[in-house]
Amino acid sequence: MYSILLSAGWPIWPLLIISIIGLAIVLERSWYLRKIYIFPKNCLESVFSLTNQLVRDQSTVSELQIQELANLSPASPLLACALKEKLAGSGPDVALEELQASAQTTWQKFDRYLGALATIATVAPLLGLFGTVVGMIEIFGSQGAINGAAGNPQQLAHGISVALYNTAFGLLIAIPALAAWRGLRAMANQRQRECEEFTRQLFKKLYPTDSAK
Repeated sequence: MYSILLSAGWPIWPLLIISIIGLAIVLERSWYLRKIYIFPKNCLESVFSLTNQLVRDQSTVSELQIQELANLSPASPLLACALKEKLAGSGPDVALEELQASAQTTWQKFDRYLGALATIATVAPLLGLFGTVVGMIEIFGSQGAINGAAGNPQQLAHGISVALYNTAFGLLIAIPALAAWRGLRAMANQRQRECEEFTRQLFKKLYPTDSAK
């Protein structure tokens, strides 16, 4: 394997660098977007328990409890935002506006690095093609094709096969990166839909009359 990398020439190193970056993104996002991490155990129970207390008697809920709730997971600030606005006495319109702003921040957390992964999937084949072109230029130059001299056909064929390693590596990186991006994109969308549903239920509990209109 190491000999192949050496034979492929210097254009293979940018491919190796972006492959390492892509792998790191896939591992980090796969861990981050797990449901158990976005909604830890007892997180939703704590949210709705505080909601019921807040609806019955606001004096039983403190800002400290809501702040502790907001630190439980990446999604908990969104859920805690509704409780915070209710505790502050905000109306449904103001609370909804704050929820939308908090939701945008949460979605950005879910989408983090996915754009970079999509870029890697797009750029990898181009880098592979660039490496192939560079390799072909070097091969024909070394064989004397530019000056019209006759070269060794076997050496030329070998050189072409080596140059094509760059294209192969580019595709080898791009295909898994694209598949991983689609999978992680679907996970992020699923976590977003779950957050929206839980927030909707929370908002209906906190503002039952206004939600029913």
